[in-house]
Amino acid sequence: MIWFDQHGRHHLPWQQEPTPYRVWVSEILLQQTQVSVVIPYFQRFMAQFPTVLALADAPLDAVLAAWAGLGYYARARHLHRTAQRIRDEYQGEFPLDSKTLQTLPGIGRSTAGAILALAANQPQPILDGNVKRVLARCFAIEGWVGQSDVQAQLWTLATQLTPSQRVAAYTQAMMDLGATVCTRRNPACHCCPLRTDCRAHAEARQHQLPAPRPRQPLPERLVTIAIIRNSRGEVLLEQRPPSGIWGGLWSAPEISGDAVEWCLAQFGERPQHLERLPLRRHTLTHLRLNLQPIIMQLKSAIHQVTDSAQQRWLVLDDLATIGLPAPIKDIFTAVLTVTPLGID
Repeated sequence: MIWFDQHGRHHLPWQQEPTPYRVWVSEILLQQTQVSVVIPYFQRFMAQFPTVLALADAPLDAVLAAWAGLGYYARARHLHRTAQRIRDEYQGEFPLDSKTLQTLPGIGRSTAGAILALAANQPQPILDGNVKRVLARCFAIEGWVGQSDVQAQLWTLATQLTPSQRVAAYTQAMMDLGATVCTRRNPACHCCPLRTDCRAHAEARQHQLPAPRPRQPLPERLVTIAIIRNSRGEVLLEQRPPSGIWGGLWSAPEISGDAVEWCLAQFGERPQHLERLPLRRHTLTHLRLNLQPIIMQLKSAIHQVTDSAQQRWLVLDDLATIGLPAPIKDIFTAVLTVTPLGID
């Protein structure tokens, strides 16, 4: 613990008043996201949703809007559903039991361990990406850390090494060690407190371990999106299905077939102005999207699209109030502020 006391991180915002709620939110935010990016999101999230009950009572649109830009939006939906279950099933109090926590949406074994170790000082192991890397190098664990047999080895080690005293400090120390010293590239072995016991360092294999994830070519998909503006300057948005890419967020409608025919079928009129913009590429973890924006100006001031609550017209200034995928927000911003649609 000497290394952590002298060199660890002690001033991260979620370390101040480390309640189960604050630790849980920080852990979900930190999944697939760097600390420097998470800090302002965490601070804004806490200001908007200071308690688990505030989060549970908030509309999902507000939660997704606060999350916009972070990606992996299922995390935000899981946060909201879990907050509601804690409100409804546990009287607004976090269950301080690992197995119970793992029954809640988005909370796996490592997240449950982090909540209990950091907020309740329970001797629970964690196995986030940083800890996996530290253990894989220190004990020369072969194979990709996502493989089930490799994970089983790492969990055994993590459990054996977790102390019964100063659990929160140990847990934070392991995360800090992976984040600041035993980094993915260019690990600072010269200042690592584990270097004399690290097999990867002894064998000069720290750049080979842990083994990288087997790479497979990403599939590609072409998606045509319609940026539609009526005569009042409002744009049409459509809420995406709750699961899948950008689940639950608002986006420009996706269209297939002829754009003019689609516009006629939807609004009963041809677009007064239609322009096809250059393709934009957006890479997800499992898919590469080729986004084809088509901008259309309508002559009429259409307010009602359908009877569905999944479609609405908004002015540009209101786009910040709802959850928009970052690449869609970028397209809206570029099209509607840099080159506003004109009426021919």
